[in-house]
Amino acid sequence: MAVSPSLIAEAVGWRREFHAAPELGYQEQETSRRVAELLASFGLQVHRGLAGTGVVATLENGPGPVIGLRADMDALPITELGSVSYRSRRAGVMHACGHDGHTAMLLAAAAHLAQTRHFSGTVHFVFQPAEENLGGARKMVEEGLFERFPMDAIYALHNWPGIPLGEVALSDGAMMASLDAFEITLRGKSCHAAMPESGADPIVAAAQLIMALQTIPSRRLSPQDSAVVSITQINGGEAINVLPDTVVLRGTFRCLSNRVRARVRELIESYVATQPQVSDVQGEISWFPGYPVTKNHALQAQQVREVAVATLGAQAVRWNQAPSMASEDFACMLEACPGPISG
Repeated sequence: MAVSPSLIAEAVGWRREFHAAPELGYQEQETSRRVAELLASFGLQVHRGLAGTGVVATLENGPGPVIGLRADMDALPITELGSVSYRSRRAGVMHACGHDGHTAMLLAAAAHLAQTRHFSGTVHFVFQPAEENLGGARKMVEEGLFERFPMDAIYALHNWPGIPLGEVALSDGAMMASLDAFEITLRGKSCHAAMPESGADPIVAAAQLIMALQTIPSRRLSPQDSAVVSITQINGGEAINVLPDTVVLRGTFRCLSNRVRARVRELIESYVATQPQVSDVQGEISWFPGYPVTKNHALQAQQVREVAVATLGAQAVRWNQAPSMASEDFACMLEACPGPISG
């Protein structure tokens, strides 16, 4: 059943409303309140508080399957430079990853299903906080999402730049990469830059280690195994003529299988333990909780494919879409419940 033009117009309005008032992860107080308010106006049972600012709304329509539909709500710490009328009103915060659109689309789906009742069963609409590197999905699962709201399957989508409007992309395997973040501390011995032999230079050790880490994807893995290792921050030194005691490197690595993920972590730890010693520098590494590979379950992915073909036509469905090396914490929900994500 087609969505009414008036509802589409409302959804555009909701998206712009959320875009103008972005909130960072676990701070989505206004967004959460507005989402709950709209869901209640559609006649849904609304539950708040999972993972702090999460919202789950339930729509029942007789016996049948029980599914979940999920969207994320948080924004990014980015300054918006655009000039649209609905640009961010909050300095340094922007919906730069499309979660405003995800939220508006799921609200529209809830409104449409509540109006038409063109289904049998139960739908749980899951509005998740803190997707952006803060583990909101995992926290919802840990706080009992699937115990409080049992589901046969859960579905999500992510806007996917590069895919034309009106097309759907998915596969029955990996859709998005795992994400692991790390901090490497290199400890040397400070000395005057004119007398480097009297110290142990962690800056040179950092340069050597950074280059060595890039050989992991190119020389230590099969060319058929996708992985990206990135150093994204370097901090060390204060005076222009003094070699520092310490340099700190931060970065991430991403993979498309658990086997490769385990191997890359093992190699990074090995390099950190051995490479700096060439410069008489000691290395240590700390890990931060990451996201697993976002891997679709085959049955549910095939169901989405069939519905998309029936609705949009086979020409508009990209099956076996090449996975993205970006990451999505919906992966944590897929470890607890069958489902797919599509673009």
